[in-house]
Amino acid sequence: MTEQSIRLRIRAASDGCYQAPRAAALSGVPLSTVYWWARQGIIVPSVSPTREKLWSYADLMGLRIVSWLRHAKPSHLPAAPMPEVRKALALLAEHGLEMWDSAASRSPLIVDDRGSIFIRSGDVLLDSSGQPTLLPEQHLGLTEPFSVGGGTGPDLIAPRRHLRIVPAKVSGEPHIQDSRITTLTLAALSARGYGVAQIAQMYGVSVDAVAEALDLEAQLAKPHPAAA
Repeated sequence: MTEQSIRLRIRAASDGCYQAPRAAALSGVPLSTVYWWARQGIIVPSVSPTREKLWSYADLMGLRIVSWLRHAKPSHLPAAPMPEVRKALALLAEHGLEMWDSAASRSPLIVDDRGSIFIRSGDVLLDSSGQPTLLPEQHLGLTEPFSVGGGTGPDLIAPRRHLRIVPAKVSGEPHIQDSRITTLTLAALSARGYGVAQIAQMYGVSVDAVAEALDLEAQLAKPHPAAA
């Protein structure tokens, strides 16, 4: 493994580190499909491609891209959309933008039916070269709620009103806004018999925030339909 590859994996792991079931639930892509695409080299896990496979936050968007393209245009399944994702992330950094801006009212990243990624910068839409362009007729917001082929995935920035997903914070796990309290932690307490009010008092957060966390985890725990 080259030094550059090691740096890329460290960066991917710091942004988000998800096992296959979690990557499938957050992306909205069936687990069997996530594994199949990894074996076929279509979306290879960025953090750990062998043994226990681990996907990054950017991989979640890659999974969504391929799923959307596969269902929108079955004849157009790209071999490797991740270079386009990484190019878009570099362009975001160049323009001082962050896809996980909690104040954003919509996703800054969109993909068209050819797999090209565009960036919203204010009222301007930029292509992957940083040039202003027009919004494609058929497009998908990469971080917005995802529903394709019977599978569903939450918003990858604000999955609920009081919840956020921030790459490089608590390994990219959903958590209560302005805290490091993950939804998985709250769901584990609920499974042990603690009530919503008890959990809220325990952490000094609102009952609504805890209820949203449990609702999100219930959504993520639902079995996905078989791959279409």
